[in-house]
Amino acid sequence: MTTRTGIVRIAAGQGFWGDWLEAPVRQVRGGPIDYLILDYLAEVTMSILQKQRSRDPEAGFARDFVSQMERILPEIASKGIRVVSNAGGVNPRACATALRAVANRLGLGAQIRIGLVTGDDLMDRLDQLVAGGEPFANMETGRPLSDVRQHVRAANAYLGMAPVVEALQRGANVVITGRVTDTGLTLGPLVHEFGWGTGDWDRIASGTIAGHILECGAQSSGGNLLKDWRAVKRLEDVGFPIVEAEADGTFVVTKHRGTGGVVNIASVTEQLVYEMGDPTAYITPDGVADFTTIRLRQSGKDRVRVSGIRGRARTPMLKVSIAWFYGYKAVGTLVYAWPDAVAKAKAADAILRKRLRALGLEFEQILTELVGVDATHGRLAGPADPDIAEVTLRVGVRARDRAPVERFTREIAPLVLTGPPSVTGFAGGRPQVEEIVAYWPALVARELIEPSIRVELL
Repeated sequence: MTTRTGIVRIAAGQGFWGDWLEAPVRQVRGGPIDYLILDYLAEVTMSILQKQRSRDPEAGFARDFVSQMERILPEIASKGIRVVSNAGGVNPRACATALRAVANRLGLGAQIRIGLVTGDDLMDRLDQLVAGGEPFANMETGRPLSDVRQHVRAANAYLGMAPVVEALQRGANVVITGRVTDTGLTLGPLVHEFGWGTGDWDRIASGTIAGHILECGAQSSGGNLLKDWRAVKRLEDVGFPIVEAEADGTFVVTKHRGTGGVVNIASVTEQLVYEMGDPTAYITPDGVADFTTIRLRQSGKDRVRVSGIRGRARTPMLKVSIAWFYGYKAVGTLVYAWPDAVAKAKAADAILRKRLRALGLEFEQILTELVGVDATHGRLAGPADPDIAEVTLRVGVRARDRAPVERFTREIAPLVLTGPPSVTGFAGGRPQVEEIVAYWPALVARELIEPSIRVELL
């Protein structure tokens, strides 16, 4: 294992699947970095990817990753930058194969070693694990997985940094994983570079928090900033965050010089509290971090030093993300214009509901929102409806069967001519029926999960 004593620079290149496509290019070309971290996964993303793989066995990974890598792979190779990404989604092998084809086409096949991390996919073992005593009880409801087992589409354990470390030790300069935690993508390179022990809980917690700060991309460097957002300059040219880490576990959050956005205590703090949960026990597969011990200090323009972090031993369990088929949904919208925009939208909603009842359709839920009036912050103040310029009527339905949802999609458009006047903005046409892939969080004993690492050189 490497035991570097200098600074390791880890740059965030993507905060979610769909993030700014220019960010990885700018991170590679904007200044010195040692690692580029590309984070694509969230629970809903895993569900989307699983739906894609169900239609095409070669799909199920973040295709943006391959096209982005094609743009920067020559510079990755020439500058010695290493890439770690969970772009593999539910099909990391297909992702690695696609990247290998790109590397070969660019004449870089001999220089790119791809570390492929698998072992998070539990579908083939699910029944065996249940029979062995793992209930996979829903962490929110307590229900056993047996209640929905026949509808399960995917089951992925959240792996930590260990397989990333092993892939780097074997010489991979691009590591592609499935469901490795967002924080593990950053912690893995730090453990590899500095030789931290897996039981060095304070440093493990420090690397985990460094990863947490990077995981949402520019959210920690000025994007989506609540405090003094008007003062954030040049968001069109926003710089993504970079962690400059030291062997003792302290690090500085910064960005490339000359880029827009801002790195200050407010921007870092807002990212820290994102999805934090219990501030004394931020649990990951690698350890437990205590956010109350974090110390932030502005140490220069766009530089925040992070120190004092304490951690505790990891838990004996791993979290499992299970996707299961729940039913069907559809969402339709109509825009009503002044005068009486709100009254028209309410009347249209009432008409639609009466027509659906008259057809004898059964829905698990019908949800109506008046966007601009009650969709985000609840009802606007005042006893009477405001006479606003326009309002969007948004109606969503959900059912276990497809038929009632399909009929709903045919009932909303007629309101254009058979309901209140002044409808506009119906350019989207008839709503589409969508499958609902629901999220089932569960736990599994750590010792039952066996990550697999393969490093290729073709």
